Amino acid sequence: MSKIAVLIPCYNEELTIEKVVKDFKKELPDADIYVYDNNSKDKTAEIAKNAGAIVKHEYKQGKGNVVRSMFQDIEADIYVMVDGDDTYPAEFVHELIKPVENGEVDMTIGDRLSNGTYQEENKRKFHEFGNNLVRETINILFDTKLKDIMTGYRVFNKVFVKNMPVMSPKFEIETEMTLYALDKKYIIKEIPIIYRDRPEGSESKLNTVSDGIKVVKTIINMFKDYKPLQFFGIIAILLFLVGIIVGIPVITEFVRTNYITKVPSAILATGLVMISVIIGQCGIILHTIVKQHKENYELNLLRYKQIENLKNKLK
Repeated sequence: MSKIAVLIPCYNEELTIEKVVKDFKKELPDADIYVYDNNSKDKTAEIAKNAGAIVKHEYKQGKGNVVRSMFQDIEADIYVMVDGDDTYPAEFVHELIKPVENGEVDMTIGDRLSNGTYQEENKRKFHEFGNNLVRETINILFDTKLKDIMTGYRVFNKVFVKNMPVMSPKFEIETEMTLYALDKKYIIKEIPIIYRDRPEGSESKLNTVSDGIKVVKTIINMFKDYKPLQFFGIIAILLFLVGIIVGIPVITEFVRTNYITKVPSAILATGLVMISVIIGQCGIILHTIVKQHKENYELNLLRYKQIENLKNKLK
């Protein structure tokens, strides 16, 4: 029987955490329920402990820091990650767990968007716009068709959890997990779920503008890190085209008169073309490094799986 751990990152969720813990204990009575309190100023930790959760503390502020500690500290076969705000119904956990437990996929995602409940319940319309922007960008970048990139309701297998380096400190973590899974060829499956908005009196920790900017920065950085040839190639082509446009009058003048009077334009055009060539070369070099990194990752992943299989045989 698979050992299941439910991971609940929390910050000031005293109004909802008791219900979340009890709901998951009801659905998964044999699972370990972990609540990681992230410097809450209310009674979140006390209420969670009284509800039967294993309470731990992460003193580095930010959801990404909490997830990093969860992934490093907790040993299980299947990991369920859910927010402590009671927006994700516990009864869907069985549908999310089944494909992972059967070995069909590495990660399942609780898709809030397909059935329209997120659009109906969510009172923060700019968040939906942000979700759509991130989703479309990633789908174009990785040629995929995911529907909900930023959901906080996910299930992972142990291989994914123990081999993912969590780099994002805050709410960009969901985007990072999806990008990482796509880049490293992990299998993802989306399961439509019902979403409900926070109960009255419970406030979102997201800031539409600042967190939206962080997510966009994460996408740019991931594009640069995972697809450097395309990233720097686009910049190089744009600079080259601008250089050609600036240089056309200079070339035309030289062909016509064998003399150049537009010296500043000539210098600018030459500089832009040279910079574009250098940036293009950087893209090629970084592409080679990323390719080598992926090969090393696959070898390390193979060794990890061999060690895990050996441990299981010795049990």
